[in-house]
Amino acid sequence: MPLAREAVELLVQAARAWYFEGNQHGLRDREWMALRFLGRANRFSRTPSALAGFIGATRATASQIVKTLESKSFLVRKPSHEDKRSVVLHVTAQGAKCLSQHDPINHVVNAVTSLGTDECIRLRDSLREVLNHLDAAHQRLDASICRDCMFLAERSPSTGKGRTTAEFMCRLYRAPVSLEETELLCTSFERTRDRPKIEEHLDRARVASQG
Repeated sequence: MPLAREAVELLVQAARAWYFEGNQHGLRDREWMALRFLGRANRFSRTPSALAGFIGATRATASQIVKTLESKSFLVRKPSHEDKRSVVLHVTAQGAKCLSQHDPINHVVNAVTSLGTDECIRLRDSLREVLNHLDAAHQRLDASICRDCMFLAERSPSTGKGRTTAEFMCRLYRAPVSLEETELLCTSFERTRDRPKIEEHLDRARVASQG
């Protein structure tokens, strides 16, 4: 127990990088959280309601955050292809540049990167297991990577050199999912251990790109 408590206390200290008073580079912590999420979310999750759920805010608060990011040209709204009554939020090139250069968590990312690939994998997997326990205990659902979701189904491999063609299907949204999209966050995520073998597809994509 003392060891576990010490580990959690260290996590709390690390969290100071993304929870802070005032603003950094013109954005408050929750605005950074929103921009960061939208930069990593898939097309099903870049909506005002999904954003509100992810950052733990009301729809009104999320709407105000979106307006702030729009006013700084970090975000644009576009009509949804699936539902013209809905909008999809897109991070602009300027917003992506801001994330790359000024995101408050960048120095934490750099510190974790310095641990090396094996340590990064162990840390990621350990934190994922912690979140799984929290989800089970509190019956909540957080966003996670599409490739680990029970709704992701494998399709027949596409032919040709292009690898942007969808090789997967989201059974929840009944929509095709490209290989690249399997690396993005989804707020409709539900974990499964019986997932498609994404690594094999990534290996094929690397070989195709080198050919």
